[in-house]
Amino acid sequence: MLSPDMASLTRNPAAFLAFARGCPPDFGPATARAAFLVAPDGFGRADESASDNRYMAEADGFDAARASAQHRELQRALATVLPTLCFPGDPLAPDGLFPNNVFATAPGALVVGRMRHPVRQREALRADIRGFFGDLMGHAVRDLSQQPHACELTGALVIDRARGLGLCGLSERCDAEGARLMHEALGLRATLMFDLAPGEYHTNVVLAVLAGRAALICPAGFADPAVPDTIAALYAPHAILLSEAEQAAFAGNAIALSPDLAWMSERAAQALSAASRCGLAQAAFALRDVALDAIEAAGGSLRCCVAEIY
Repeated sequence: MLSPDMASLTRNPAAFLAFARGCPPDFGPATARAAFLVAPDGFGRADESASDNRYMAEADGFDAARASAQHRELQRALATVLPTLCFPGDPLAPDGLFPNNVFATAPGALVVGRMRHPVRQREALRADIRGFFGDLMGHAVRDLSQQPHACELTGALVIDRARGLGLCGLSERCDAEGARLMHEALGLRATLMFDLAPGEYHTNVVLAVLAGRAALICPAGFADPAVPDTIAALYAPHAILLSEAEQAAFAGNAIALSPDLAWMSERAAQALSAASRCGLAQAAFALRDVALDAIEAAGGSLRCCVAEIY
């Protein structure tokens, strides 16, 4: 069993559930106070990233101008809910519009992750983003980018910020040591580690925790059925199980940036079943969506574009 007196990592779903049920929602704010994006400048197919991202389109499926326009609309939409900044993109980082894999925050700290692929490792070196948080905001920088273990932050690690709990899927994009490093850098109370299903690259494509009180869960995305069952038990009665069709449309790649709204792409929202929509309503979430089909060609969707500021 996990000790309630110390932060712990475990692969044992039953032990995690027993511990997590005793964690009050007093760890921190359930949703971010601001967010930042990175513009899709140089948007295109990154072959290295495509090697383990089955959601990515072929090169002729990319429309850079449409992706840029949709990204601007995303920023405008999110800015109606919370301050939303946008840093310029890097033409040498074709999938750098997914900054949540590289940067995460905790109160007073910026965490910089280690990307698996060299094409994305250069993103961690960005002086403007580091300077914004370190020099301007006075955040301590916890830099994981120079150690050898992949740890792609809130792509691999879905966080319940209210209770300080992590749900970390292991794949080529995050190994067990990477999970430990992220757990410690973010100061979490407990983290459950588990294997993603073969062919899945990031946890946030198959799981979303919404404001600490509801979860969107794609059971087919987990190697061990006991894991989604455990997560569903933790968030019952607001655990919403998504079908494989909903998962394929990125319905699991959602985020709550305020206590009352769940955000996902237009394609994801259109794929939601009546039962899934009812589940969100019962959890007191209205649904907002943004057209992101051009961006989704790069193998990620709305949540992937959003780096939260706590």
